[in-house]
Amino acid sequence: MIRKVILFTAIYGILSQENTLQAQDPQFSQYYAAPLYLNPGLVGINQKGRMGINYRSQWPNLDANFETFSAYFDYHFEDYYSSAGIIFTRDREGIAGLSSTSIGLQYAYQVQLNYDWTFRPGVQAAYYLRDLNFDKLTFGDQFDNTGQVRPTTGENFNTGLNARFFDLSFGGVLYNPSIWLGGALHHVLEPNQSIAGGNAPLPRRFSIHGGYRIPLSPRTTRTDFGERTITPSFNYRTQGDFDQLDIGAYFTLDPILVGLWYRGIPIKNTDGVVNNEALIFMLGMQTNRTTFGYSFDYTLSDLGIGTGGAHEISIAYSFSLGDPLKPAADVRRLKCPIPFIF
Repeated sequence: MIRKVILFTAIYGILSQENTLQAQDPQFSQYYAAPLYLNPGLVGINQKGRMGINYRSQWPNLDANFETFSAYFDYHFEDYYSSAGIIFTRDREGIAGLSSTSIGLQYAYQVQLNYDWTFRPGVQAAYYLRDLNFDKLTFGDQFDNTGQVRPTTGENFNTGLNARFFDLSFGGVLYNPSIWLGGALHHVLEPNQSIAGGNAPLPRRFSIHGGYRIPLSPRTTRTDFGERTITPSFNYRTQGDFDQLDIGAYFTLDPILVGLWYRGIPIKNTDGVVNNEALIFMLGMQTNRTTFGYSFDYTLSDLGIGTGGAHEISIAYSFSLGDPLKPAADVRRLKCPIPFIF
């Protein structure tokens, strides 16, 4: 109950001082398994059709836990060198139902620079709804002398508070069969996310990500059913006063994927607190059409592992609607080396 009152106080402060609010978007530890969320330049990059879901539960042992769900669908139109997709994302805090829901449309154009390099710029247009619900909170006047909780409160809050806004994002990725580098800028318009009539611009979120695929055996293509590779990768992002870095590697032992990352910037010290957040462990499996991944964030910060860390699941399915007698586009064109991009 105490945690609920504390959270209410925090939310009330947000509502009364929104001009200083610096919000942060949710994050996925399996960032390449959430390609449309990471970068609109990745829409349709597998040269096929694809659908997938991502689910993240953060701090499940606390009342103030966070849940993020995302679902997407994309397709590459080979004759037009274009890809299009749609992504739905919902992020929710456990106690007060503080939530953000968005739906975005994405488009990317594929440019074959030469025999070895491909560039894909992309854009996203999205609509957002943000709201909260005070009904699940317990206030001080509901507690009597015996510790019992009364069902009603004298507090009067508008439980229908919400904000709706439109936003734009841009991104792109450059790659050859072994290396890639991408960048994305979200919330270009910095829309007002205030739910109480104030001014609370949503800060732009910038990310840069990349990696390098290193073969460990001569059989390194997925059609060999014997890929053995190590793929170091990173994802740096900054939003408002917040910045973070994930760095680690995928190990591919067909059909198994194993991943290990460190999240933090240990050289950064803010008010005596070292930016040292989590170790991330991932286990996945891939077939010709389906990929599955599970990851766990082991908390390194002062919050401790008692929070339950974070659990994340990703599932993706790829398909083709082209002529079955014609070799698939992903066979005839350069493949992006990013793991989970099938």
